[in-house]
Amino acid sequence: MTEPRPADPPRRADSMPPDVPPAVPPAESSAGLAAPPRRRPRSDARRSIGAILDAARVVLGERLDASMEDVAVAAGVTRQTVYAHFPSRDALLTALVASAAAEYDALLDEAELDTAPPAEALARFLAAGWRFLGRYPLLLTAGPARVPRPVPDPHDVVPPRLERVIRRGQRAGDFDPSVPAAWTTAAVFGLQHTAAAQLTAGHLTAARAEELCLDAALRLCGGKAPAPRPEETA
Repeated sequence: MTEPRPADPPRRADSMPPDVPPAVPPAESSAGLAAPPRRRPRSDARRSIGAILDAARVVLGERLDASMEDVAVAAGVTRQTVYAHFPSRDALLTALVASAAAEYDALLDEAELDTAPPAEALARFLAAGWRFLGRYPLLLTAGPARVPRPVPDPHDVVPPRLERVIRRGQRAGDFDPSVPAAWTTAAVFGLQHTAAAQLTAGHLTAARAEELCLDAALRLCGGKAPAPRPEETA
């Protein structure tokens, strides 16, 4: 009777056929455990965040002292869901202001300020500001101490865009070059904030506030009103 043949020893990884790659151990963390892959927020989480921020924009714009519960009700989610994404009221406000800053920046990009004639660019800048304040009245009615500022702060990012328009108008002879562009920029911002405050107080209609603001801003710059667009004269 023949003896059974002994089992072959395990083959080494370097002796395996080329089409069978050796096993690769999973990446380990410093604790010796496999590091979990980073996950992006799920689509339902992104929708919840968007709904919460939109609700906060409306609710806090009407009442700055509104609670997280008020925001949750307006967003159609539970208070626990709000706190899961924003652990405190300050965190929610910070995220809201950051979202507002991004939206303001997008409005100014859409206005194409650097290619329009200077007077038209100034009108577009102010129109974008009115659209922004209409969506975020919270940023007009609340004092700086009550609303956190994101980084970058729109108060630092937006004025240089207007100042470029004014400097371009001064070089082109459309605006008065004898007045410093930085001063004119600050004055135009002050005009729009004053007009918006008059609108909020009920002293002006929206149309009248925008009209007076543009007229005063053009006078400050030493420019003339932009030519009406074809659709406005039709």
